[in-house]
Amino acid sequence: MASVHEWTGLEATALRKALRLSVRGFAQRLGVAERTISKWEALGATTRPRPDTQAILDTALAQADAAAHLRFETELSAGPHPGTVSRVLRTWPRVWDYESWAEDIERAVVALSRQNFDMAGKLLGRWLTRWPARDLDDKGLYLFARSTALVGDLRRDQGALLGSASAHHSYSAARTLFAQLDIPRRVAQVELSLAVITEMSGQHDNAASQYEQLVTDDRLSRRDRARARLWVGTALSKNGNHDYAASVMQAASRDFEGLSEIEDWSVAQQKLALAHRGAGDLSAALHFMDIARSTSMLDSPMQRVRLDTAHGHILLSDPATAADGLVVLAAAAELAAKYGMSHQLQSIDGIRRDYGRQPALGRR
Repeated sequence: MASVHEWTGLEATALRKALRLSVRGFAQRLGVAERTISKWEALGATTRPRPDTQAILDTALAQADAAAHLRFETELSAGPHPGTVSRVLRTWPRVWDYESWAEDIERAVVALSRQNFDMAGKLLGRWLTRWPARDLDDKGLYLFARSTALVGDLRRDQGALLGSASAHHSYSAARTLFAQLDIPRRVAQVELSLAVITEMSGQHDNAASQYEQLVTDDRLSRRDRARARLWVGTALSKNGNHDYAASVMQAASRDFEGLSEIEDWSVAQQKLALAHRGAGDLSAALHFMDIARSTSMLDSPMQRVRLDTAHGHILLSDPATAADGLVVLAAAAELAAKYGMSHQLQSIDGIRRDYGRQPALGRR
């Protein structure tokens, strides 16, 4: 519902048009002279009705139906003085705004799953910039928090991990909003996402500690707790503790199997493959990698890059298959660059640099 803090001729003209009245009809509606209406329309934002007339205009707007309110806002937004409009006009979300916002969140989730970052950013950004969080009721604040968390996902997948315009910043803001709304499950989910950022930033010990706390956190669903367990193993493996990491990952894999979460189970096989590669058991690594590649049901660019990066890394570890590994990594790098997945691209470049630093004998 729109309201006007201070009426000028600009808003008065917009209201007349929104009510679909002639100058004479509008003057009669307000109880003022026709020449007054004409003056407002001629002078626009440079003239302000008297205080008693301001109140009359407030009443006329308040009594207008929803269609007239919509026409009023549209007329002002298309007017010749956008700076003046932003100063005097303030709108609050309506039921259909919330419905559209929720639909755009669903569309943004789909866009993110396909790594269509530009589309997801536009869908979320147009709502996050429309109203300040402090002006929203609980429903609007929830949508604002969900959108902010999804911006965190977007920035994470783009590799913007830390800083003022980063995944960490967005997740922290979303956690504050969900805490304000007293939704413990959402708070814990964002804390899990923040732990992922800690891991991706190279702080593996800290990430493992955060994951371990979330494994037994009753605020999370069983699936999210199993994910936290899997990521404990991931952090341990990245820190060189491959054997223990593999045992933790096996436990998470059993959790996913019991929950019938096939895609999560497949991801666990990929993580197990990398843990065994780190431990030097390339036969087991290839075994688990084959399972992951054959059971994954996702066909997103992100999942293809992750699978190819892991597969290429394993192939590169054996001189007999190293050439094939370089080909697989090159394809993964091309796809990562195409979709703007900078973190994955950095990981691939790091694997190739490490291979290039190996003794020549080891690269034959």
